[in-house]
Amino acid sequence: MNVFKALRLIQGERAPEPQLVDMTDDDLDPGDVTVAIDYSTVNYKDGLAITGLGKIVRRFPMVPGIDFAGTVITSSHQGLQPGDRVVLNGFDAGVTHHGGFAQRARVPGDWLVKLPPSLSTRQAAAIGTAGFAAMLCVLALERGGLKPGEVLVTGAAGGVGSIAVALLARLGWRVSASTGRPAESDYLRELGAKEIVERASLSAPATAALGAPRWDGAVDTVGSHTLVNVLAQTRYGGTVAACGLAQGMDLPGSMAPFILRGVTLAGIDTVNAPVPLRVEAWQRLATDLDGALLERMVSVVGLAEAAPRAAQVLRGVVRGRTLVDVNA
Repeated sequence: MNVFKALRLIQGERAPEPQLVDMTDDDLDPGDVTVAIDYSTVNYKDGLAITGLGKIVRRFPMVPGIDFAGTVITSSHQGLQPGDRVVLNGFDAGVTHHGGFAQRARVPGDWLVKLPPSLSTRQAAAIGTAGFAAMLCVLALERGGLKPGEVLVTGAAGGVGSIAVALLARLGWRVSASTGRPAESDYLRELGAKEIVERASLSAPATAALGAPRWDGAVDTVGSHTLVNVLAQTRYGGTVAACGLAQGMDLPGSMAPFILRGVTLAGIDTVNAPVPLRVEAWQRLATDLDGALLERMVSVVGLAEAAPRAAQVLRGVVRGRTLVDVNA
């Protein structure tokens, strides 16, 4: 019987309690594909799950981790076979189905995407759900008919923001990066940002329904007042791709940007995105993201360090992407 390490959450009195445990294949959830996991990552949603602040986990005990990358061990899925390198983002992983903070997972094959040949499992995990979201945002801007011009990325020093900055800069956009951490300005410029925007200039309640138009498009990872201000300062016919809620889930604004400037607000969903869109996004990530810049964003922790890092991600003090090396 195969024994492997996992970080498992049990229900505590006030919050989930993480435990480093041994599991066996008998403990895995149903699925037609078993994967030997190389890496998972710590995303904002993982922070909400592990701390219990977001009520993400729907059953206990639960292995958290909304994404992972690894190699197929066994498969009865017609599109996958042993040896295939795969990545998973979203669906019910880490919510109702054991996720990526383990050395093995058994999942439905329809949740998995084969990796493009040029991407390693380390790179795929470093990209993870955050990078997948960033690429979906880029695709949303392109499908809005936008050509490279002025673009804003909020929460730019975080996981989604870092990859969005790097992608957009490489594709020819002039990127303005919004952050509340001035110390990360040099880092953001290394990723390709041309201008640093102080977070406070966007995070306060809007004083007018429309502001001076500044950007052709935007990637917003923050929500709430920040998203309202971004919309109000988007140029006529622009698109804003919204994929996060670090400031809040509310949208306390007006209809003015939509009916007076024809601005499009494009919602980005990484959980249930259809397979063809997932494949397109990963193919684009393989060609459009600079591998050296990706590595510049990465820090690595082991399973034992994943829970403390998740809490740090929620506090907004972690730069870029955190890989979880499940075999460390």
